[in-house]
Amino acid sequence: MKIRQTRREFCAGAAATIFASTTTALAAEKKYDPGASDSEIKIGQTVPHSGPGSLYGVLGRMGQAYFQMLNDKGGINGRKITFLTLDDAYSAPKCVEATRRLVEQDEVLGLYGSLGTAPQTAVHKYLNSKGVPQLLLNTGASKWNDPKNYKWTMAGLPLYPTEGRILARHVVKVKPNAKIGILYQNDDFGRDFLAPFKKVLEGAGGTAKVIMEQTYDLSDPTVDSQLINLSKSGADVFYNISTGKASSQSIRKAAELGWKPLQLLSAGSTGRSILSAAGLANASGIVAIRYSKDAGVPRWAKDPDVVGFEELRKKYLPSVDPDNTIAYAGYGQAVTMGEILRRCGNELTRENVLRQATNLNGFHSPFFLDGVSYSYTPTDYTPMKTLYISIFNGKDWDISDKPVTE
Repeated sequence: MKIRQTRREFCAGAAATIFASTTTALAAEKKYDPGASDSEIKIGQTVPHSGPGSLYGVLGRMGQAYFQMLNDKGGINGRKITFLTLDDAYSAPKCVEATRRLVEQDEVLGLYGSLGTAPQTAVHKYLNSKGVPQLLLNTGASKWNDPKNYKWTMAGLPLYPTEGRILARHVVKVKPNAKIGILYQNDDFGRDFLAPFKKVLEGAGGTAKVIMEQTYDLSDPTVDSQLINLSKSGADVFYNISTGKASSQSIRKAAELGWKPLQLLSAGSTGRSILSAAGLANASGIVAIRYSKDAGVPRWAKDPDVVGFEELRKKYLPSVDPDNTIAYAGYGQAVTMGEILRRCGNELTRENVLRQATNLNGFHSPFFLDGVSYSYTPTDYTPMKTLYISIFNGKDWDISDKPVTE
């Protein structure tokens, strides 16, 4: 009976033990929730591919193109991305139906880039009760910055109250006796811009005041009557809190009426496609918050981030126009979501997806202007705090030299 190991036997045994331990440790490091495995990561989104907000459906198509490109290059950490973008037609009931399908049938790991304050409000509590990440929302409603009560939900756009306050301060500075007419979307989106704007005016102690408010619903075919009323009100400042086709229509109608107030526009409506539909000359002089670059304009033609978008567009989504800034925004958000998943490594749990998202502070999306980056922290979900006042010159945005930081 052998009672002693030779040195060779001992070393071989030790090596086997170390290998087994290492293998076990590596296997233990892999943690999965629904929507993740050794070979796949499944994520979802709802946007209006049809209906009054269908202009924004390109966000989903660009996401598909980006993740297809990643998959062609091997995926993320060796896993292919399955990206499901469903149509909610900018309707709360349809958003609920589509979101439940993504969570309960498709079993996605999380959702990102979904659009609209009202539709996303309809699934806000549901996703938080399920512990499903609801990230990089294409809405800047203030309600999304509530990590204590709704930790799973994070906005992807500048918060509307931040925009509203900055624009109000700009008006007080450049036109202290302003008579302001306001058009706003008749839902949480519009009201989230409106209240902070008016509060700054009230606190400024000057004579700038709102003299008329007009609302519109997404189902309205035009906003012509509202613009006619505003143009006759005597307002010399027009605060245009609108989205999509209503933005294009209102800018164009103001020009047709010969009404030339100082016009303020929400950042989400400053995309090239919206302004082109309105007529670029008609948009000249508009003031807006900017935090992003544009696609398809000479100023950014050689910018590495814009070049990256253009190469992707030409190869994977050639039907989209090169100046479609909404598509470019979708590209930036897809890159950001890809970065979150990359940082997750082999721990593809919903909790870790959220952890990585809430620690994106300092990450620069390829959609952002230089000097702008995400500011998320685990206790403050404000997406970005540095913004720029900009004026449209009829061809491009003249961006202020100094950013404004809230």
